[in-house]
Amino acid sequence: MLLRNLFYLFGPRQRILIRRIWFFPVDIFEKIFYKKKALVPPKGLIYTGAGSFTEIGDKIVNKIISECNIKPDEYVLDIGSGMGRIARPFTQYLNSSGAYYGFDVVSDGIKWCQKNYKDFKNFHFEYIPIKNDLYNLSAQTLAKEFQFPYRNDFFDLVISISVFTHMQENDVENYLFEISKVLKPGKFCFCSFFIITKESDPTIDRNSFFKYKFDNYSLHDKHVKDANIAYKLEIVEKMAIHVGLKIFKFLPGWWSNEDYNNKFDFQDIIILQKLERPQ
Repeated sequence: MLLRNLFYLFGPRQRILIRRIWFFPVDIFEKIFYKKKALVPPKGLIYTGAGSFTEIGDKIVNKIISECNIKPDEYVLDIGSGMGRIARPFTQYLNSSGAYYGFDVVSDGIKWCQKNYKDFKNFHFEYIPIKNDLYNLSAQTLAKEFQFPYRNDFFDLVISISVFTHMQENDVENYLFEISKVLKPGKFCFCSFFIITKESDPTIDRNSFFKYKFDNYSLHDKHVKDANIAYKLEIVEKMAIHVGLKIFKFLPGWWSNEDYNNKFDFQDIIILQKLERPQ
């Protein structure tokens, strides 16, 4: 916890640089003594998430396929595509009739993916400079104003992992609206949150991860507000319904109480479904 708080004292570019320096010996060692795995970036370049890049990516995509009934010939949007943790397993699943689109607010990840996925013609990565005090302070566009650059009813699946956990309430509301626009009726959005429920609320006080409480959400760090944000379940449900989405399934994570039994991930998973148009 102390190291995390110290880490947040630095700006986005400084945090990326610190990670590269920290993992530099490991990356050099692996480059010399191990054969590089395809589509796996050096540890120093990965700016999101912890744990095994490949194992976590495979685990998430396998869960998405089973829960969201995505077919190999369908279209996928990955919001916050990062260094391609979700994209890599999809190269083994989507066929030439399907397509993957990813965008991110950090240019480093997009540049790496554009270079390393160039042989996958149905995989597309786009850098979109959106202001975020955890990842991008130089951008001018705000998430609450951003319009997705895709046609309405274009995607069969939208993925948003560790995105809403770093967004303010107005930003989340706008992204849910944009997701509803680009998602086909009846299709799913697989996304992660930190969700406050009646069960998790008491544990927040005990583990003190989210120390700063507000009406609809709690913050981990009051200086870097986008660092980690937990929302009340009823607020997320209300925002989703307002834009034509419903909570199809809620999979609690172990972040609040470290109860790993029957839990899929550290963060909570919400699967949203776009409501069918009235006949």
